[in-house]
Amino acid sequence: MSKATKQENLSILAGAKNGLVYLTANDWALIADKAAKMQFKSGDRLVHKDRTTPGVHLLLKGTASIEIGGPNKARMIGPGEICGEISFLDELPATADVVASGAVESYFLDRATLQSMFELFPHLGSRFYRSLATILSRRLRGMISAQGATKAATPDLG
Repeated sequence: MSKATKQENLSILAGAKNGLVYLTANDWALIADKAAKMQFKSGDRLVHKDRTTPGVHLLLKGTASIEIGGPNKARMIGPGEICGEISFLDELPATADVVASGAVESYFLDRATLQSMFELFPHLGSRFYRSLATILSRRLRGMISAQGATKAATPDLG
């Protein structure tokens, strides 16, 4: 990969408002060096529901849908965002399918690589997990808000 392409990828990851916001430029450089670049076609699964994921994907290009209750209840993620993080955190099967909505490029980091990096660079681990906590909190708040809006739109017939 050319230096310009690598810089462009790092810029995408570092600039994502819904991404790993607490990572530094040095953190991103370490991650890019250790990550495997992957490509997916439309319809390919990045994460399979009910299967343990071996790591996390950081989207570089394209979009993917997080399908929890089927395709009609999907949430879209794009460049700079992460998927596979719940299974990464608890080492249990994934809670959703993540499906490429078109051509997708991602950096993939397996569990062993990440844990090795966190042992060598504890502050990287701290910033990574703080970022994940922020992402998961934002997603949970979004789900709660959506649920509240659904209840408000449903008339109380009781």
